This record gives sequence, C-alpha cells and structure tokens, in this order.
Amino acid sequence: MKKATLVLGLLAASTSAAWAQSSVTMYGIVDAAARYSSNANPGGAKKQLSNSGMSQSRLGININEDMGGGLRAIANLEHRLSLDTGTTAASSPAGVFWFQSWVGLASNDFGIVTLGRQYNILFDLNASTFSSYKYSTYIDQYKPELGMTLNNRQDNMVKYKFIAGPITGELQVSAGENSAVDKSAGGALKYSDGAWAFGGGYLETEGATAATSAGKKVKGTMLGGAYSSGPIYINLSWMKNKFDAGANVLAATYAAGFLNGQSMGPLYTGAAVPLTSSQSRDMIMFGGTYQLTTQINLGAEYYHMEHKVDQTGAKYKSDYLSFVADYAFSKRTDAYFEADRTNLKNGETYLTTGYTRRYNAMLGLRHRF
Repeated sequence: MKKATLVLGLLAASTSAAWAQSSVTMYGIVDAAARYSSNANPGGAKKQLSNSGMSQSRLGININEDMGGGLRAIANLEHRLSLDTGTTAASSPAGVFWFQSWVGLASNDFGIVTLGRQYNILFDLNASTFSSYKYSTYIDQYKPELGMTLNNRQDNMVKYKFIAGPITGELQVSAGENSAVDKSAGGALKYSDGAWAFGGGYLETEGATAATSAGKKVKGTMLGGAYSSGPIYINLSWMKNKFDAGANVLAATYAAGFLNGQSMGPLYTGAAVPLTSSQSRDMIMFGGTYQLTTQINLGAEYYHMEHKVDQTGAKYKSDYLSFVADYAFSKRTDAYFEADRTNLKNGETYLTTGYTRRYNAMLGLRHRF
C-alpha cells in the first residue's frame, strides 16, 4: 500500500511539473473615447462614442509551451471588438473574426517560425522601431502611417524571425489560395542598441484572382529610425507604396479608410479620378514623445504625403498632424486627450464629403490587462 501511494505521488508530481512548463495567458485592451470630427459628412460635424481611441479594443490568448532544449511551441488568437456595441470591430474584413491566428516554434538557436494570419513585416518594423508614439505605438483613430504598411496583416503567411544581438531580421511569404490580395513576400532588418534604433523593409503583395487584379502588384518600402533617452523619444521615417498599372482592387484596398472612415491619402480629385488610378504615394513622418512626469506623457507627430495619379501624372499633397496628452492612473489604466488635423492640397478632397480640411478631438479612457 505504501509503495502504491509513493508511485501515485511521484506520478502526480511529474504531471504537475510537465503542466508547469506550459502557459495560456489571456490579455486585452478596452478603450473608448468621446470624439468630435469636423466636416465628417455632407451635413457637417459628427459627434460619437468611438469604439476605440488610442488603441483598438481586443481580446487575445497567448500560448507558450517549453519543450526543453531551448525549444518552445507558441500560438496566438486575437479578436478585435467594438466596445460601444459589443460586436466584432467594424473595421474587420468580411468574414474575419480573429485578427491574428497563428501557431509556431521558437528556438534559442534558430529563431522563430510562425504560420497563419499575422502582422506583416512592415507593420512589425514600424511598430517596434520608429512608431509615432512611444507608449501607444500609434493612434487607432488617426494612423496615416498604417495606410502605408500594405494592410498590416496577411493571411496564409509563413514568417521567420531571428535575433542576433542588436540585429533583428524577418522574412515572410504567403502563396495565393484564390483569395483577395493573398500573395506576399518580403523582408525587414533592424538594429537597436537601446538608445538608437533604425531599420528598413520591403514587401510585395499580389492579386490572386481576376477579381483582385491577378498578377498586379503593390510594393511597399520603409526606412526609418528613432532615438530614446530618459523622457525623450524622437522618430523619423519614410514610406513608399508603388502600384502596378491596373491594380484595381489592390489600389482601392490600400487607400482604405484609416482616418475615421475617410480615405487615408484621398484618391479623389476635381477631375473625378477614380480610386483605381493610384500610381504611387510617399510619406515622411516625424515627431516625438516627452514624459513630463511619471504620470503625464505628451507627444506630437507630423506626416506629409505626396500621391501620384496614373492618368495625369499629377502629384497631390496632404499634411497630417496629431497631438496627444496621456495621464496614467496606474500601469494598466490611463486617460488621454487627442487632437488632429488633416489638410488636403492641390485639388484632393475627402471622398464622401468634398471637404479639404478636417479637425478631430477626443477624450478617452483605456484599460489594459
């Protein structure tokens, strides 16, 4: 009897030890803001409770299993939601519930391989190296830079990441599976030594079917850097999108609304040039964040974009400016005030309103867990 009890005890101990090497962690953000937008529709200004402010509300699960020998199994599932209505985020592509859904292996010696729907290498480079705001990466309700990252995520992706001291590299590829804007290939490289960080990346995406301009490509290039020391953070970057002639759906997709439902780099002119006419667009972004006290962070960012149209070869310009003041109640909860301005030049207008200028402001509350 004593022997049986001893064996059972050892089995229980070994089972507990095995389970202790695995972890499943739930995380999330809940963020809502009262937002005012001038010239938001043909009737004028718009007032709303936005379903996100600085961050998009989300709920996610991280999975990590230590398999020994420096090898881990990892996985992630992440859903985005509209906090004001409790529904799936309005920005979700048709049929998409999980904004991220991937599984992978991480090795201390050979790097990380992940498979599934996940952030692309341009988004990773921007967010980790020269993001517009140090403590929030970007403003969810006003993010011109994300209009340049070729959709932020790609389906059916295989991504490889390696870290060698201060150098990090990433490669991605996704083969066409007869779905929209599905093919992709690219890579990024960055250097970070604590105070300085800089890097560059290149990504191509290609239409997979006739409905998505089969064989037509959009090419994204990104270069930038940042300096961080004590309370000071400064960033500078350049981004370019190049569209193949006739890349109809692709051009429309990558011009989609990142500025509160409006066109990011408005592709409409007085001559009624359609969405499908993009040839290229270039953006320069710079700004910084200053930690005034342990609780108060102030930041500002300026964006300048030039957009070239196929039919005429004419260039259209637009300027974007944002400001944020953030107050941290704790490590997880903060309140913020944000204001921004969009100024369209050379005949471009907002698609749905015909206006050339817009001002926005919001006051919000965010909790991270």
